[in-house]
Amino acid sequence: MLRPYHFDPSRGDHLSRHIALMVERDSRIPLAMQLRESLRNLVESGTLKPGTRIPSTRQLAVDIGVSRSVVVEAYDQLAAEGYLTSRRGSGTSVAEHTGGQAAASALAPPTEEPGADAMWDLRTGTSNTIDFPRAEWLRCATAVINEAGHQELGYAPLAGVLHARHVLTGHLGRVRGVRNRPEDLMITSGFAQGLALVCRVLLDRGHTALAVEDPGHPGEREFIATSGLRPVGIPVDEDGIDIERLGASGARAVLVTPANQFPTGVRLSRERRAQLVAWAREVSGYVLEDDFDSGLLDTTDRPPALQSLAPDRVVYAGSASKTLAPALRLGWLVGPSELMASVEHVRAGWDIGCSGFEQLTFARFVDTGAFDRHQRRLRTEFRRRRRTMLGHLDTQLPGAWPLGGAGGLQAYIRLPPHIDEQALVRAARRRSVLLRGGRHYRASTAASPPALVISYATANCAALSRSLTEVGAAYREQLDRHDGSAQPSM
Repeated sequence: MLRPYHFDPSRGDHLSRHIALMVERDSRIPLAMQLRESLRNLVESGTLKPGTRIPSTRQLAVDIGVSRSVVVEAYDQLAAEGYLTSRRGSGTSVAEHTGGQAAASALAPPTEEPGADAMWDLRTGTSNTIDFPRAEWLRCATAVINEAGHQELGYAPLAGVLHARHVLTGHLGRVRGVRNRPEDLMITSGFAQGLALVCRVLLDRGHTALAVEDPGHPGEREFIATSGLRPVGIPVDEDGIDIERLGASGARAVLVTPANQFPTGVRLSRERRAQLVAWAREVSGYVLEDDFDSGLLDTTDRPPALQSLAPDRVVYAGSASKTLAPALRLGWLVGPSELMASVEHVRAGWDIGCSGFEQLTFARFVDTGAFDRHQRRLRTEFRRRRRTMLGHLDTQLPGAWPLGGAGGLQAYIRLPPHIDEQALVRAARRRSVLLRGGRHYRASTAASPPALVISYATANCAALSRSLTEVGAAYREQLDRHDGSAQPSM
């Protein structure tokens, strides 16, 4: 039976005929979870605006006929996720920057930005969706639907469909050396949900900070802060994250991209890998390994996952966003049993799992070898694009040079010290090219050498040639301005 509660979001507890909050008493879903999801949807849809007062726990419990503890549990969870804010004497209201909005905006590229109508977009955060293997994916999806029985059409286990977890376990072990069991693998709604779950477990265990690489993903720093943890930037050099600085930070957990550091492309050295594992064991902490683009790295020169060195201290995270499409919302977490039990406990209060059909389609896609073939095609294409980009450096950006290895979706281009990074970015935008400078990715406010980060995820070789020619023209403007200012006055 549905019992609606009507309220006016702009006037606290006053009645309204326009918004209904409902709980279904006959549902298998706990009342607190129903209430939490209903409120979260109202916030994420914009129906409940930031700053809007909502009913007190006591009042809402009376109005919808549930115990107050049900409402308290729902409010506490939404507050922990950043959706609600409670202040003594002021009641509970929608947070000014909600967890859902932060999750959507922080880890995804902006949908609107000055110059977003430019001809070429070389900013990071995009994926090569043009080459999505539609025909092969459709064949796998059709087979899954045709073969689906009662079990496949029902609710999947919270951690994921068991068959999909078995297939993914075998795949990760084969291509990345990940040491795991299906019981310790969870399929998530992309990397973002996996990160949110780990952050919540760390909070529950008394952590106050999560160390991150600097430079690194600015959206992840924002996302971590929204979760309630303090992101602590740790410098990255040519060997990866600085372990000594990590040890001095006081953090007991760190998020790293060891195979292909984002955005510099440097690889965590063998010595640093051993030091990082030793640090995690010394502080009884955890390393969250984001293996976001390993499928696009050259297989002949790709290190095994860091997790293979310390399955008891490393939580391995990956997704299909860069190799297939972000729209699939398919990700995975692999961690030690005791930690994954806590992750599953937290998730039980958030949702009831991902789409079973998509999990089984992906499992079939992997099992038939289609995933390996698709990634091989992508690696070939991205090698071609990177060669095109590097070939333009000497002619269009003389004096600039790339950091890092030869794989991935972007290149970190170090500029001569006299180049004004932001002026170059603005000049490129005037020539219809969107890109970002190295400063955009840095947590530290200290001065850093000028750089450009150029993504070739969505730009083919022809587009790269044309766009980098325009960047080169903007670059020469900067060089001419510098040379002119360096001339002695007469």
